[in-house]
Amino acid sequence: MDRPALPPPHLAWGADALWQALQPVLPGVSMEVVSRVDSTNTRLLDLARAAGGDLQAPITRPGELDAQAAGPRERTPLGRRAADLSPCLLVAEEQTAGRGRLGRDWVSQPGRSLTFSLALPLAPAQWGGLSLAVGVALAEALEPAPAAPPRLGLKWPNDLWLRDEAVPTGGRKLGGILIETVAVGSRRMAVIGVGLNVLPLPAPAAPMAGPALAHGHACLQELDAGASAPAALAAVAVPLARAVRRFEAEGLGPFLPGFAARDLLRGRAVRISGGVPLEGVADGIDAQGTLRVQPADGGACQLVGSGEASVRLAT
Repeated sequence: MDRPALPPPHLAWGADALWQALQPVLPGVSMEVVSRVDSTNTRLLDLARAAGGDLQAPITRPGELDAQAAGPRERTPLGRRAADLSPCLLVAEEQTAGRGRLGRDWVSQPGRSLTFSLALPLAPAQWGGLSLAVGVALAEALEPAPAAPPRLGLKWPNDLWLRDEAVPTGGRKLGGILIETVAVGSRRMAVIGVGLNVLPLPAPAAPMAGPALAHGHACLQELDAGASAPAALAAVAVPLARAVRRFEAEGLGPFLPGFAARDLLRGRAVRISGGVPLEGVADGIDAQGTLRVQPADGGACQLVGSGEASVRLAT
């Protein structure tokens, strides 16, 4: 009789040291590493809703929040203790129902992927562009001394790609960012989900199914032969926390040069799907993080908000 396969050994995450490093940036932060979970974003959103006393509190994306000009919701009868608003970092060795933008699935495998979510109360003057600031922080932490151009590129509005001129799109997807928010009393909790490919994934376990990965996927091992999920987390956690706090205080401005240096779309033909179809050439972003597109028909420059459309590189 064949013996059942043993589960893979747990990774050495160095959680205590990382928790101590996060404390000065996010006082009161808690950290948990779990072997398996459906989705780190879903788990933290559910905890926030339950602690806020409103299990049906709507979940929004930053772009949608700005568009709705949503104000604070009334406090629920159960209220919320101050400690319930403490930041939380949840890391999963494996996600069984991970989610990407536009409801796509994100598959991860223990040791081959890094999946985590950071939840914290946030009150920026404007939410638009938060995913871009997060992307800049992740890319600069993973490639701190890049060549020119950097190998790690940012694909608006929320993807990290590895540049690869051997493919028509100019790169392959390495990771993604999913930011969701939920009202908790008079405050709003942001849940920032990050998924990174660390080691090569077998073809059936590609991190996202369908035409979105027609360009293929990349992994951190292509940047660093010794890459591991714990090492990647140790590299990005504190820079990410600092970036989010800086975005809250100063907005997108400080991150614009970093994004411009890694902008994978600028100067490339793009096809916008969702809303009014649009084809043209990407021309960077404005101060609010909105994508500029010069239409193929020569018309006036069009602005595309992150909540309005998905982008496909035209090949």
